[in-house]
Amino acid sequence: MTARINGEARVVPDGSTIADLLESFGLPVKTVLVERNGQPVARDTFGRQPIQEEDRIEIIKMVAGG
Repeated sequence: MTARINGEARVVPDGSTIADLLESFGLPVKTVLVERNGQPVARDTFGRQPIQEEDRIEIIKMVAGG
């Protein structure tokens, strides 16, 4: 299936969750914020949030600084 990840169309395996997507990018769950179709996704639900055809996923990597 195809989903838009940070504005780019990408092929995502059927049945993938947000947690699967983050793992495929090598991103630790604790270091990102995720929006799905404009709505924030709670970190503790990443493994239960299936990605569906034409979903718009925005992944924001948090950076600490000072």
